[in-house]
Amino acid sequence: MSNWECGVCGYIHKEASPPEKCPVCEAPEKMFVEKTEEQDGQVEEKATPEVEKNWRCSVSGYVHKGTEPPEKCPVCDASAEMFEEVTGEVAGPAEDVGRRWRCNVCGYVHSGDDPPEKCPVCAAPKEMFVEIDADGKALGEPEREEVETVNDSPLEKKIEKKSSVFDMFSGLVVKHHLHPITVHFPNGVLPVVLVFLCLGTYFNIAALEVAAYYNLIFVLIMLPVVMLTGFIEWQKRYKGIKTAIFITKIICSIVVIASANVLVFWRVIDPAVASESSPAQLIYLGIAAVMLGAAGIAGHLGGTLVFGPRG
Repeated sequence: MSNWECGVCGYIHKEASPPEKCPVCEAPEKMFVEKTEEQDGQVEEKATPEVEKNWRCSVSGYVHKGTEPPEKCPVCDASAEMFEEVTGEVAGPAEDVGRRWRCNVCGYVHSGDDPPEKCPVCAAPKEMFVEIDADGKALGEPEREEVETVNDSPLEKKIEKKSSVFDMFSGLVVKHHLHPITVHFPNGVLPVVLVFLCLGTYFNIAALEVAAYYNLIFVLIMLPVVMLTGFIEWQKRYKGIKTAIFITKIICSIVVIASANVLVFWRVIDPAVASESSPAQLIYLGIAAVMLGAAGIAGHLGGTLVFGPRG
């Protein structure tokens, strides 16, 4: 019988082998260290022998050999949690499975002698693919030469300053994922708007129709922020490429903001537009349904861009 100490919380397990997970903090088996008792009663730490394992990235398929998975995949930058231990024989590391090509727009990784004619995720053309090595670095990229320029004109300095401020702001938007953060607010409220409108008109409950109206005002306030961060994300992360998936997202966003404006200002002009006596009640509800549908399509395409390269 051996003593196994959890390296996270210090729990001692007395068995021939460590548990699959700590019953106290649920740390995995690999976090346990074997302890042996000396004659004076003190416990001496006995580290378990480190055995190299094969870890495969569940996103790009890259295979890493080592006692632990890497902090991030060198091919697709997936975190250590995305690696899974592979038992038995594996094809070998990523460099042994053929040439690899990465889409410069969405990050999709393609294995083969040549890149695909177009990206299966974002539909970027073949020219947007770059060959990568085992570490995920692009091959054949020329080194950038640093050119020292001096702008003497006050106008040029002013333009350069504005450009640098915008680039800094854009970098923060992309780095901190402000577009998916901001888009969750109106997307979460839009279904509530349609549900409240339908319940309010069907059961003739004025309070629900009023609640839907005020929720629409919140959506209308948030949409310019959503569109600004979305535009920056498209330009910076996805190179501003004009493929079907991005054009569709842009059209859907225009439909959403146009529908929200119509619903809010129509309600301002005619407060009874959604009431049972209004002849335009069904049209008003139809516009709300179109708005929600367009938001749903845009969200689905956004999810495709984020999770498509992992599949």
